[in-house]
Amino acid sequence: MLLRYREFRLLPVISRFQADVLRSAMVDLSESGAVSPGHGRHGPGSGSGNNGKKTSKKSRTRRGKRGRRRRSKKNNRNNKTPPPYLPPEAEEGNIEYKLKLVNPTQYRFEHLATQLKWRLQEGRGEAVYQIGVEDNGLLVGLTEADMKASLKTLKRMAEKVGADITLLREREVDYDLDRNTRKIAEVLVRKVPDDQQFLDLRVAVLGNVDSGKSTLLGVLTQGELDNGRGRARLNLFRHLHEIQTGRTSSISFEILGFNSKGEVVNYSESRTAEEICESSSKMITFIDLAGHHKYLKTTIFGLTSYCPDFAMLVVSANTGIAGTTREHLGLAMALKVPIFIVVSKVDLCSRGTVERTVRQLERVLKQPGCNKVPMVVSNPDDAVTAAQQFTQSSCITPIFTLSTVSGESLDLLKVFLNILPPLSNSKEQEELMQQLTEFQVDEIYSVPDVGTVVGGTLYSGVCREGERLVVGPTDEGRFLRLKVGSIQRNRSACRVLRAGQAATLALGNFDRSLLRKGMVMVSPKMNPTICCQFEAAIVLLFHAKTFRRGSQVTVHVGNVRQTATVECLHGKDELRTGERAVVRFRFIKHPEYLRLGAKLLFREGVTKGIGHVTRLLPPFQNHDQNQNQNHDQNLQEH
Repeated sequence: MLLRYREFRLLPVISRFQADVLRSAMVDLSESGAVSPGHGRHGPGSGSGNNGKKTSKKSRTRRGKRGRRRRSKKNNRNNKTPPPYLPPEAEEGNIEYKLKLVNPTQYRFEHLATQLKWRLQEGRGEAVYQIGVEDNGLLVGLTEADMKASLKTLKRMAEKVGADITLLREREVDYDLDRNTRKIAEVLVRKVPDDQQFLDLRVAVLGNVDSGKSTLLGVLTQGELDNGRGRARLNLFRHLHEIQTGRTSSISFEILGFNSKGEVVNYSESRTAEEICESSSKMITFIDLAGHHKYLKTTIFGLTSYCPDFAMLVVSANTGIAGTTREHLGLAMALKVPIFIVVSKVDLCSRGTVERTVRQLERVLKQPGCNKVPMVVSNPDDAVTAAQQFTQSSCITPIFTLSTVSGESLDLLKVFLNILPPLSNSKEQEELMQQLTEFQVDEIYSVPDVGTVVGGTLYSGVCREGERLVVGPTDEGRFLRLKVGSIQRNRSACRVLRAGQAATLALGNFDRSLLRKGMVMVSPKMNPTICCQFEAAIVLLFHAKTFRRGSQVTVHVGNVRQTATVECLHGKDELRTGERAVVRFRFIKHPEYLRLGAKLLFREGVTKGIGHVTRLLPPFQNHDQNQNQNHDQNLQEH
């Protein structure tokens, strides 16, 4: 039963905390006479041990108290160190564990470089190396000399595959018996950009009106702090009335870059977006959405159409959860977009007010409808941990408290965005690229000397300059032929567009009046299915009365936004708040292109519901069913 302390380190299933508890239990047993080290087992009152001399109960109790106090102090010191185990290393993904990389042979070095290349491919240009960690997750740690040699080898490996390394953090491991300080290091490896194939993450910015969304983006992308009166947001507005009112009413895009060494690249050092793209290995595209309730349809369109990877909910510290904050949080959760929270304007109120706002957010996140685990970020180590756990667990919700005027804790948000990994891996990306081309049309422009330009996201396939596609459906349900001219990503020229990337495509002299938002541009080889009616499995989130046949709602499916009528509810006559059903919808204006399984969100006034598309009814079937329904109605009337 008795184990030596050194043997605990050889048991990967026992944590340090468990070891301390078990060791304390054994000491208590030995003091009570149940176990005596080195003298076997004795009965009560034998008093053996201590070279045969009897030890009084009082002295044993005093010695036991002193021992427990010493152990308590040691446990308090140990609580400050990280746990001795990480999750076991996964074969897939961009995280690699290495015990040490000291003076590898040439053959070993080539193998390590190939392994690094694989991890970079899995992370779409990013990888995280844990140095001083065994494959089972045991934090062994390295001496100072071995750590320097390992980092030097890792730098050589990165240079061989065209990447740079950034030391994220070092942590001491002190649970060993020896007095030598051992460390583990966490290193970010990022490829140097080539041919504009940088990692691009889209972040939708949500929050109530006047919470400071546009000001925060202005400070991040321009590199200058705000003056307290909203000067930083002026560069983001697209319309005169936005400048006059200070409120965003349209969707705008802002970019923030990070180079291969993890340094911020923004407009403070680069004059154009093209320069930012050329210098960046990772790009964060912020989608600035409207906070006012009367622009809610624009906000929903941005969430459903632009397919954001993450959502950033901005909450003002002095007002707390107010206005559309809860509604935006609910929309992001309904669409299953991972969300993190930024509490802004902490310079305007006291520390107690900020803490009250954070506690209010924590209560909302822990409610049964959310089931989130809030994580307040207060130092760079928290920011690194939050970025890694945020994508690994859907319930983790990081919370930042910062000021755009004083710059307080602004660097923590930058550290978080720099390390934030993509949600999809390279395998999923390759599968999408193997499919036929499908581009969603979200915006339409007329540019002098260029012609008609469309903006949107490439859902699948690969699009190249000069490629011939078809666009539709028109009001009659037809698809029209066109040719792609030039392509631009983040306002810089690009020759090839890959699945998941957003861009603008120049269409030359194509008639703009034939285009509308919600269309798709697809390969001529594809036989696109269009529909006027479709069925969806829905959940009615809220309705003031009852939801029944004949109700009209605005349906959002991807980039499609159109009013639809409820044709029938299968198995039910009406729906109330919280109930589920399969519902058939009919578009009232023109047919649309939909995909099976696509997420659906509908609203009308206070009515809100979510679901997914389960069945598409072809136009001819719609026509036959309508004729049958009209015939049945005529028979009933007669």
